[in-house]
Amino acid sequence: MQPDVTFVIAAYNSELTIERAIASAIAQRDVSVEVIVVDDQSRDRTLDLARSYPEDIVRVVALEQNRGPGGARNVGLELARGRWVAVLDSDDAVYPGRICTMIDRAEKAGAAIAVDNLQVVREDGVAEETMFPADYLEGLSEISLADYIAGNVVFESRFNLGYLKPIFQRRFLNENGLRYDESLIIGEDYILLASALAKGGKCVVEPTTGYVYHIRTGSISRVLESHHVEAMRKADLVFARTHSMDAKAAAAFARRTRSLRKAASFLSLVQHIKARSPLKAVWTALSDPAAVWHMGMPIAVRLRRVAAQFAVGAGEVKGAGS
Repeated sequence: MQPDVTFVIAAYNSELTIERAIASAIAQRDVSVEVIVVDDQSRDRTLDLARSYPEDIVRVVALEQNRGPGGARNVGLELARGRWVAVLDSDDAVYPGRICTMIDRAEKAGAAIAVDNLQVVREDGVAEETMFPADYLEGLSEISLADYIAGNVVFESRFNLGYLKPIFQRRFLNENGLRYDESLIIGEDYILLASALAKGGKCVVEPTTGYVYHIRTGSISRVLESHHVEAMRKADLVFARTHSMDAKAAAAFARRTRSLRKAASFLSLVQHIKARSPLKAVWTALSDPAAVWHMGMPIAVRLRRVAAQFAVGAGEVKGAGS
């Protein structure tokens, strides 16, 4: 029988958390589940732990070379058999009723995509507030392409929608040739969902909380570099050439483009300051005054603000390797 959902778990050096992720996927209520773990050349016991489950419960794929978060997930998507697919980071978890609730809402609305709220849990196990206020998601009901892009504008978005963890109707992904951009280490989740929306996918919002997002010590602010932002800018250019956008989406896209340029300039300025290259720092400041404007608060604080605007799907930070 075809499973209701396939969980794709891309894993890289996740021996401390992989069993929690797998157990939460298996524990889904009122739906049939397929779990696929794609090990992205882990150097710890991740692969052995994943293989400790019976093969009919957890299917494990060991990649011959590291392909990064997008590549590892794409392998899982190609193997998936479920009517729906859900990506689960190897250091996160899901509540037992999540998938049943989301599929029910999506299918009643004739939608190919569904998202829900996230519970944020600190590394010490303390649960913080949910990622989004419940009334905010209830007010959205559905997310359009314009909504989603506007929710991914650096420094301007009220809430960063890039953190959403959608489930997709697998047939919709396949019919539209949608897969993760393997050139991206950060922001691959954003491009996939934006592309799905641009292809006409209807995305409904389930305001309840189903995904458990665990904060890890390897904060993105410690690994976010200029080349990550440049890769996102290039991916956005490809997106603009590939997909059509209505006026609202195009306006949001223009704001996002400007915000990424400002973020790139700021990170470049910080890099020059740290490298004690005053001439390069001055040149960056003169060529893009926005970089100087961002210096209005301490660098560490601003770095965290920049980092918080980008979805932390996997990569060096969470989940799969890079």
